Amino acid sequence: MSLALVFPGQGSQSLGMMSLLAQHSALVQATFAEASGVLGYDLWKLCQEGPVEQLNSTECTQPAMLAAGIATYRFWREQGGAPPQVMAGHSLGEITALVAAGSIEFRAAVDLVRFRAQAMQAAVPQGQGAMAAILGLEDSDVEAVCAEAGQGEVVEAVNFNAPGQVVIAGHVSAVDRAAELARMRGAKRVLPLPISIPAHSSLMLPAAARLAERLAATPVAAPAGIVVYGVDVKRHTGPDEIRAGLVKQLHTPVYWAATVRTMIAGGVTQILECGPGKVLTSLNRRIDKSRDLGMSALADPATLNDALASAAANQRK
Repeated sequence: MSLALVFPGQGSQSLGMMSLLAQHSALVQATFAEASGVLGYDLWKLCQEGPVEQLNSTECTQPAMLAAGIATYRFWREQGGAPPQVMAGHSLGEITALVAAGSIEFRAAVDLVRFRAQAMQAAVPQGQGAMAAILGLEDSDVEAVCAEAGQGEVVEAVNFNAPGQVVIAGHVSAVDRAAELARMRGAKRVLPLPISIPAHSSLMLPAAARLAERLAATPVAAPAGIVVYGVDVKRHTGPDEIRAGLVKQLHTPVYWAATVRTMIAGGVTQILECGPGKVLTSLNRRIDKSRDLGMSALADPATLNDALASAAANQRK
């Protein structure tokens, strides 16, 4: 049995997140308190009480999701959960995975993701960027739609999440044109996302340049015996490779479906999601529908206990 832990990015946050796990372990709030010491505000209170508009702002969401992922990972290990052989993260979650793997110190990562969020927000003026999920089209059809809709502006396929689910990003008007063309091609649904930053598109190149400068001064180590996949479905093992991968992922697509398939092909038999919500678990089940593959989100104590029992049973086989 080979265990993989995966970490979500923006979009999984919600008011009250992590409260169920916090009732069973002091590690959860302690992790958020550690992050708060870096940020200068009470991150736990924000996640529990809001205002939701502030929690959903990129500058606050990214540290919140990092803290949530690490708190869940620490809880898993505290409860006797086995160390994973493989880790991966969706977008921001890649940084969370690197923290869990010992590549980046947690407090340094909190400061890093705050800077990352600020750089992303500054790269495109508020209201000029957009993202939308296209459901029910082939990847190639979505790419063709984007090519036709550009008309001198940027709109690109940026998240290849699962079969029939691709996220596009770019200038607002170009995203709107692509959405209409997708509907005309037979898309089942087109869902505008509540994110004003066109993440993973070429519009993020200025943010990537700023992040490269910050990463150069951030201590990075090789993962501690754990395979960590980047959004480019590659293993980055050396510090300079890791830094380059984190820069590249800001302005290039997330190949999540390919990442999951690569992990499974490499022998992974159980994939557990660390963080609030079940976004990645839902995607993972669409990517591989095998009943022999264990997939769950460690969003509450009951699910975590089930995962512990399943992992223990698999190890005895």
